[in-house]
Amino acid sequence: MLLVLVVLAVAGGVALYVWAGDQVRRTDAVAGYSGRPSPGKGTNWLLVGSDSRESLTPEQRKRLHVGNDQGLNTDTIMVLHHGDSGPYLVSLPRDSYVAVPGHGRNKVNVAFAEGGPELLTRTVEQATGLRIERYAEVDFLGFVKVVDALGGVRMCLDKPLEDEKSGADFRAGCQEMDGVRALAYVRARYTDPEGDLGRVGRQRQLIGALGDKMLGAGVLLNPFALVPALDAALSALTVDRSAGVPDLARLGWSMKKIADGAGAATTVPVANPGVNLGGLGDVVEWDEQGARRLFQALREDVPIPTSGNN
Repeated sequence: MLLVLVVLAVAGGVALYVWAGDQVRRTDAVAGYSGRPSPGKGTNWLLVGSDSRESLTPEQRKRLHVGNDQGLNTDTIMVLHHGDSGPYLVSLPRDSYVAVPGHGRNKVNVAFAEGGPELLTRTVEQATGLRIERYAEVDFLGFVKVVDALGGVRMCLDKPLEDEKSGADFRAGCQEMDGVRALAYVRARYTDPEGDLGRVGRQRQLIGALGDKMLGAGVLLNPFALVPALDAALSALTVDRSAGVPDLARLGWSMKKIADGAGAATTVPVANPGVNLGGLGDVVEWDEQGARRLFQALREDVPIPTSGNN
């Protein structure tokens, strides 16, 4: 899931300022605690795709291939940095093995399951050394509605992709995807030899495709396309209590630049992508030295290292 896509539309929505501000939901996410990282240069967003089934009917759960789990987890965790350098979008695999305050070393996903946005934000801050200023989240159904409001998206695959658990069943080549198929595409990981790393790569690929469509003339210059897309996007979005429409507009502009090829999108450098730790299952261990260089560059708002997992 790629929640960041729901805010891309705001880049073209200045005239809808007041309406947009009333559409988004708010949550406690960026809370103060002792020992927070000091502010760096630029602004860091924590972008989260929630796999909550709470608002889904049994029929919707079956159609979306999401099962009946009642827990709160994440399908996507990304840090978006924008400032004088970049912008930069960094994927954090949800199986990343990090220190979760109050829960020892565990998968970063556990932070969201046990403490929601506040504990996840704190965990990411401590793991990366970055201060998180802004937070945005979208769930399964919101993602599907955004893609459908845009009339679907065209994706090109180098090889077939099948995953029974996510519902993915794609041939190689270019094809149109509606919201349900796009969700299956970005959730697939069990048949991917790269596992979670392959999934985050597909998530960023879909960001580019949806970004191009959302910000193309066919949507931005057509109110009959723009208003439904904005309505779906903003209705799907949950942000921290201090985020305003100007923040969303800047986020949208940063994502437009990434979709246009500026800045960079990458995954935190990984040393071991599938270490089995018994009760925890497979975890992703970061390349500590590479991750440290990446996050230091983001703190200083300078070009990020080119090595690592793209």
